[in-house]
Amino acid sequence: MGSINQTWNMEFFLLGLSTHPETQKCLFALFLVMYLVILAGNMLIMLVVSRDMHLHTPMYYFLSHLSFLDICYTTTVIPKMLSNFLAKHKTISFVGCMTQMYISLSLGATEFILLTVMAYDRYMAICHPLHYSTIMSQGLCTQMAAECWLSGFVSGVVITVSTLHLPFCGKKTINHFVCEVLAVQHLACSSSFVGDAIMLGAGTLILLIPFILVVMSYVYILTTILHIRSAEGRHRAFSTCSAHLMVVSLCYGTAIFVYLRPRSHYFPKQGKTISVFYCIVTPMLNPMIYSLRNQEVKAALVKLSEEMRKGRTLPCL
Repeated sequence: MGSINQTWNMEFFLLGLSTHPETQKCLFALFLVMYLVILAGNMLIMLVVSRDMHLHTPMYYFLSHLSFLDICYTTTVIPKMLSNFLAKHKTISFVGCMTQMYISLSLGATEFILLTVMAYDRYMAICHPLHYSTIMSQGLCTQMAAECWLSGFVSGVVITVSTLHLPFCGKKTINHFVCEVLAVQHLACSSSFVGDAIMLGAGTLILLIPFILVVMSYVYILTTILHIRSAEGRHRAFSTCSAHLMVVSLCYGTAIFVYLRPRSHYFPKQGKTISVFYCIVTPMLNPMIYSLRNQEVKAALVKLSEEMRKGRTLPCL
């Protein structure tokens, strides 16, 4: 019991991305700007989708969830990261660390499952257009979105609980800028077959299987697009998928490389670098990818800017 209480009362030290004060100040400014871009870009996507009736479709409904997820996920990670850049003692309590790890794990898992649902939506729209409006009803979309969130937070509980049972033996220094699950598990003083098995199982269910489903969806989508006789039709069908395909490549590519490996093959410095991409860079790029590659979103943005110039009052989201 004493060792358990000692664990729960301990503090972790986050090494961050650099130990040089001047570099930390530069990184603070850089990531603050990136965080503001993430907030502005994703809020703008949510605002545009809620404002424009033409975007009240399953595709943009799921896109709004993705934008909200990116805001929540980065808010879980970046503010603490920014404060540590300027703090003399870069500490986080054990409870705070586990909480941050759980929330970031849950939101990350939700995003991967949501990207799979978005791929299914594109599959139905292109491969079964006549049945699309009937199958992808508002009720089904709401149910699928709810299942994404529920699945993500359940998987977060399983992984966090398995991490809590690891023996840390007084190790306190996390070689990361956030309480990332692999970095925390790297502190364990003994290997855990059960922990490794849970991580592998979770990685398979959250990353590998959804990724395979996404690939299968796009195989069918590309096959259907190639059979479209009209060049304009092929271009339009491909343009609706290209943005999502880019986001999927960014998210799954980095996450699979990091998480679908045994804990013994985890390298902290490499993990930190890759984490910057899926924690910060990808959420920042998502609104740009969807707005720049999508004619409907660009048209809605133009319409919104015109309304703002005319001084019309914007409703709340």
